[in-house]
Amino acid sequence: MTLQGPAGWILLAALSAVLGAAFWACGLPAALLLGPMGAAIILAIGGMRASLPRAAFLVAQGVIGCLVARALTPALFGTVAKDWPLFLLGVASALLASQILGTAMSRRRLLPGTTAIWGTSPGAASAMVLLAEEWGGDPRLVAVMQYLRVVIVATTASVVARLAGAASTHGGGSSQASWLGGHPADLALTVLLAAGGGLLGRALRLPAGPLLLPAILGALVQDAGWARIVLPEPLLVLAYTAIGWSIGLRFTRAILSHALRVLPVVLLSIALLMGVCGLVAWLLVRMAHLDPLTAYLATSPGGLDSVAIITAGTQVDVPFVMAMQTTRLLLVILLGPVLARLSARWAGHEKARTPA
Repeated sequence: MTLQGPAGWILLAALSAVLGAAFWACGLPAALLLGPMGAAIILAIGGMRASLPRAAFLVAQGVIGCLVARALTPALFGTVAKDWPLFLLGVASALLASQILGTAMSRRRLLPGTTAIWGTSPGAASAMVLLAEEWGGDPRLVAVMQYLRVVIVATTASVVARLAGAASTHGGGSSQASWLGGHPADLALTVLLAAGGGLLGRALRLPAGPLLLPAILGALVQDAGWARIVLPEPLLVLAYTAIGWSIGLRFTRAILSHALRVLPVVLLSIALLMGVCGLVAWLLVRMAHLDPLTAYLATSPGGLDSVAIITAGTQVDVPFVMAMQTTRLLLVILLGPVLARLSARWAGHEKARTPA
């Protein structure tokens, strides 16, 4: 069966809504992205041949950049400056462990090119998928690795929080958003930053420009007090849908078959990374006298959004947890291209492709 034209897109939208709603109801992290991506994979495997316009994908990256910008507040930088040795330990250990795992998998040619390096990067799942495409990895396999880890880590963190006796709120979407949004002027500026920054970042050929340029500009505008970064839920739904469709529609039966073959190795890499982060959490408890749940959530290698959902309503040091998660996200995005090229060279690959 070959799905083409309006009928294919209508079916894709309907299936995306059904899967997204089901994942949301189950409290699955990143449900707004996993639903559209899962629907696109199913239809692509079933014969749908379509692709999103490149501009839509770039603007969606810009929206994710604005999501990052919302977390880059003066209070966050103050928290990091106050406890910088702890942040250095927590962030550097996770980055080092992920690079070692990714390089080892890449050296054994378990995954093509730099895919393993991006797939094992801790946190910033959607950003890693976007960066993988820019720097020579396979975004489809990176998506499988990243979001499988997000689901496993978020589920484990939720169980740990409940066992620790902390009450948690149920959620399936981004804690950074609201269906009501904000002031129309702030919303207009956010859309301008996402669209203009995403397209300009690509035109200027900046490393990770479509994502980083809106993040940097948005943080400057927000911290200067000129405007607020407003991310209403419908805007994030559109952005996550665009990213999910763009990735999912590229799947083929061969890619899916390969992903299933390497699944045991992927699961092992996730377990090892979680183990390293758990060890770092234990060190933070011993060295900084943090409570165990705060230390665990702060070092957990899941997505920023899913950790934010879990921490909501719990008896933990929320500013510390979010500062640690955001610092790691930012450094992964900034250092990702450099680390990927170094790891690719150590793994014996040709030099990673630079953005076109």
